[in-house]
Amino acid sequence: MTDAAKSKFTPRVFSGIQPTNHLQLGNYLGAVKRFVEMQNSGVETIYCIVDLHAITVWQNPGDLRNATRELAASYIASGLDPKRSILFNQSQVPAHAELAWIFNCVARMGWMNRMTQWKDKAGKDAEKASLGLFAYPSLMAADILLYHATHVPVGEDQKQHVELTRDIAAKFNHDYGVDFFPMTEPVIEGVATRVMSLRDGTRKMSKSDPSDASRINLTDDADTIAQKFRKARTDAEPLPATLEGLKDRPEARNLVNIYAALAETSPEAVIGEFAGKGFGAFKPALADLAVAKLSPLAAEMQRLMADPAEIDRILGDGADRAAAIAQPILDRVYDITGMVRSRRR
Repeated sequence: MTDAAKSKFTPRVFSGIQPTNHLQLGNYLGAVKRFVEMQNSGVETIYCIVDLHAITVWQNPGDLRNATRELAASYIASGLDPKRSILFNQSQVPAHAELAWIFNCVARMGWMNRMTQWKDKAGKDAEKASLGLFAYPSLMAADILLYHATHVPVGEDQKQHVELTRDIAAKFNHDYGVDFFPMTEPVIEGVATRVMSLRDGTRKMSKSDPSDASRINLTDDADTIAQKFRKARTDAEPLPATLEGLKDRPEARNLVNIYAALAETSPEAVIGEFAGKGFGAFKPALADLAVAKLSPLAAEMQRLMADPAEIDRILGDGADRAAAIAQPILDRVYDITGMVRSRRR
């Protein structure tokens, strides 16, 4: 972590994932696995299930409730310790929504219009999209800055939103003549921060892809994991002797990166081991590795999901701990902005 982040603000990590559909391999390798690593770095870590973000598009209430618990179970099964990290769902801490409104008044319409994800998700039907979807980045900025988070582990596709968070923090500080919010830094690292579809190596692996064969769900059993990797789209050429040989082979490059991330090694090492071998040899090896790494997670998630009351208790405890950090920061924001508040919570 940089000296800039350490100069005034205590290093603190914040990140979150939406509880929509099943968590998939890309979420695990690009986010959750790194969350656990950061938990073990000695820095305070706060991880949120961002259910307020989820409802920017309509969600079935029962499905949302179940997905929230399932995501919490996947965090814990992956090694996140709710006693060492703070784990909670966003809607249990009202300060997120309160700070988001203030940031709606700081952020500019032009900033929001430039957000790539807004353009991608709204598309030609922008007039029919929810106001929440448009203001999504402002709520994300509130999520981060509510805890004075200095570092946010994100995928490449979320980097623009963290940059907007910095813009909002800078404008707030400038407008009110304070140095109150930190310039949060995105943390983007690792060989598989952008895991691609098993059916199309040019597209990101996604929870919302209509084809279940395009992704590995953390809830998949061993047979399903193995079958999906064995049927993953590839080309007819053997693996090359160098990474450069994967330049125009997106499916091959994706599988090599996934292997490297699961094995906690480098793509170069994977190429060194499998150079000259065809996918008839490589895909079964990848499938075996994935089953060994991922099937225990699915089993632990199933065990945790059998006791939803315990998951709710964990999330409630995390929300209390999160609120203890957030409320004084929000109270100071109200003071800075001139709000009269006779009652403190």
